Amino acid sequence: MLRQLKEKGWRHDAARGNANLGLLVEAHEELLLVALSRYPEVVEAAALGDEPHQLAHYLRELANAFHTYYNEHRVLVADDALREARLNLSTATRQVIKNGLNLLGVSAPEVM
Repeated sequence: MLRQLKEKGWRHDAARGNANLGLLVEAHEELLLVALSRYPEVVEAAALGDEPHQLAHYLRELANAFHTYYNEHRVLVADDALREARLNLSTATRQVIKNGLNLLGVSAPEVM
């Protein structure tokens, strides 16, 4: 997605994306935001309970939620404000998955 952004001659402005998060009103976007907000509690529960599988299950669910979102909604839209907000949502999801996999000792390849 970020490579496609560069190919189109666009740049990602995270600050503008943060300022426009209110535009994320689609049901899939809201579900993804809620899932992302659960990350700290899942990590804490997995650590306190010595149950790393909780984190693995959460990451699988998060990846599934993002996959569904990405298939239903275009991220690289012409509307600059919406595009920046959706890019922030996408990059936040990528970061949480990367962090979670790192905690589990699993590498996260850039390209599959």
